[in-house]
Amino acid sequence: MSPKARDRARAKRRAEKRQAVFERRAAERARNRQVVAVVLAVLLVVGGLVGASYAVNRGKDTARPAAPAPSSPSASPSPSATRTLPPKSLAAGKTFVATITTNRGPVTVQLDGTKAPQTVASFLQLAGDGYWANSRCHRLTTAGIFVLQCGDPTGTGNGNPGYGYGIENAPKDGKYPTGTLAMARTSDPNSNGGQFFIVYKDTQLPTDGGGYTIFGTVTSGLDIVKKTAAAGVQGGQTDGPPAQPISIQKVVVTEKKA
Repeated sequence: MSPKARDRARAKRRAEKRQAVFERRAAERARNRQVVAVVLAVLLVVGGLVGASYAVNRGKDTARPAAPAPSSPSASPSPSATRTLPPKSLAAGKTFVATITTNRGPVTVQLDGTKAPQTVASFLQLAGDGYWANSRCHRLTTAGIFVLQCGDPTGTGNGNPGYGYGIENAPKDGKYPTGTLAMARTSDPNSNGGQFFIVYKDTQLPTDGGGYTIFGTVTSGLDIVKKTAAAGVQGGQTDGPPAQPISIQKVVVTEKKA
C-alpha cells in the first residue's frame, strides 16, 4: 500500500471514530432530554395533586358559619356526638356547684335543679363526660347584649351533644341580670343542647319563641369574663370570637348539701 493510501485509510478511521463519538454523545443527550421530560411531567402531576389537596383542605379549615344575629345567643343544629338526653330526676329539686376551669382562671356557678331540672341534668351529664374539655368560648357580644357564649367543643358555634330539649325558667320580661348562666339555642325552642352563655352586664333579650333558659348564677370568677369582654371582639367587631381567647379546660360539678 502506498504512503498516500495509508494516510487516506488513517484519516478515514479517525473520521469514523469522531463520527461514532458524535453519535454516541447525541444519543446520550437525547436520552437525558427524555429523562428530564419524564421527571418534569411527574413533578407537574404530583404538584397538581398536592395543590388540589391543599386547596380542598384550606377551604375546610377556613370555612366558618356566619355570626348569629346579635339579638339572640344561638346554637346551630349540627349533632357532633351520639348521646341520650338524661332524665330530669338527676337534678330535680337539687342545687349544684360547678367549677368551670378556664385558661384565664376558674369560674364558679351555682346550678338550680329546681327551676331548670332538665337543663341541669344535661349539664351534669356533659360535665361528667368531659364534653367541654379544651373547648374555646367562640362568641362574645359587646353591643346591645352582653354575653360570652361557650359550650361548643368544635369552637365553631355548630356543635351540640346530639340531642335537644325545651325551654325552662325563661324570664317573661326578657331581662337577664349580670352573672346569669343561660342556655343558647336556635329559633327552635327545643334546640337547647350544650351551648350556654354568661351574662357579664345586665342584658335585655327578646322573648319571641319563649326566651332562654336560666339555669344558674355565677358566684365567683365573673371578673374573668368581664376582662375578656373588655378586650373586645376580634377585628374590632361587636359580635364574634373574643380578641382575648378564653377556653374551657374542664368542668367539675358537685351537689350542694343543705
